[in-house]
Parts: sequence; C-alpha cells; structure tokens
Amino acid sequence: MQAVYGFGKLNIENKVVLTEFKGGRIMANVLGVRFREVGKISYYPYEGGNLSVGNSVIVLTKRGLENGTVMIKKNLSSEVLLTTEERIVRKTTVKDSEIIQQNRQDEKIFYGICKKKIAEYGLKMKLVGTEYIFDRSKLIFYFVAEGRIDFRNLVRELAYIFKTRIELRQIGVRDEAKMIGGLGACGKPLCCATFLDNFQSVSVKMAKDQGLSLNP
Repeated sequence: MQAVYGFGKLNIENKVVLTEFKGGRIMANVLGVRFREVGKISYYPYEGGNLSVGNSVIVLTKRGLENGTVMIKKNLSSEVLLTTEERIVRKTTVKDSEIIQQNRQDEKIFYGICKKKIAEYGLKMKLVGTEYIFDRSKLIFYFVAEGRIDFRNLVRELAYIFKTRIELRQIGVRDEAKMIGGLGACGKPLCCATFLDNFQSVSVKMAKDQGLSLNP
C-alpha cells in the first residue's frame, strides 16, 4: 500500500487542530501525560508548540480536571482521540499551583477523618491513600481489604462531611506498595514504586522460581 500524505481536521470543542494523514491513518500532535510519579502515561491532543517535556499541565479527563506532567511529545495515530473530549486544557499557572498545594494539604486532613470513620463503623479495611481531583469534583479513598466491604453508610457520611462526590476504591497489594513505597528483599526500593508503571500478572511458577512466599 502506498503511503498517503495530506491534512485533516481533529475537532475538539469547536477548536480545530491540523492533523496529518500518513500511511492511510490520521496522525495528530499529542502529549503523553503522567498523573502520578510512577503512573501510567496517557495521551491527549494539544494545540500550539508552547508545551514541552517536564511541563506541568491541566488536563480534562473522564474524572474531571486533573494535574499531570508532560513525559512524551510526539505524533500518534488519533483514531481514538476523535471520539473523546479529553484534552490538555493549559499549562499549569501560579493559581493552579496554589490549588494543587491546597489539595495536597487537604488530602492529609481528609485521610485522618476517613480513617477515624472506618474505625467507628468497624470496617475491616486498611486505608492506603487519598486523592483529591484538581477541580475538587471528586475525593477518592484507596483501601485494601481481604474481601468485599459494605461501605455504603461510610460513603454517605463522608459525602455529607466533605460536600463532594466520594469514591472508595479497593486496590491490590502491589498498588498499595506503589503508593506507600518501601524496600524489597534485594534491599533496594520496590520496583513498583520506582519504575513499573503497569503491572503484569504474576504466576505461582514465577514466585516459586524466585523463592518467594505464595502469600501476597
């Protein structure tokens, strides 16, 4: 098949971004953004050339407005981007930075309140972390537990206290290790907390080969 070169349009909320057809596919300027220090990189369309790797940006995602860091700048196939409104809104401003700092401070306070409420309800769950979405539209609490937990009453009370949408998300032991960090059996910082941005399945055979306990 002969490569096709040309230009098309990628519409994002009445804004037009010039895109290039290459090899019969739509190519668009996108930025790879990471929202956590060792998190998965997600790609979003952008306009202009004033953003570069390392810049802090505000991104419209499915969860709302979030703050992230530009990790990659390149052209990618944008077939998926054509069907979504997710995009990079702007480079982080001084006012945005103040909001982010305030959110981080509030997360510590909210963590303590939620932990106290969990104890009051006698729920068998371990609170691991708290995340406040940049635009304060949602407050997420991450926890680990042996099985399923009925936390409906807890969610209702937290929503009443914080006056925002509340989400309690159960995570696995590797996600917990990623959030709190620590040292591995090798004496070095845990891989999942330093460079692994996506977890692959670990089989029993793999654990046995490394002489690890089969208990997570």
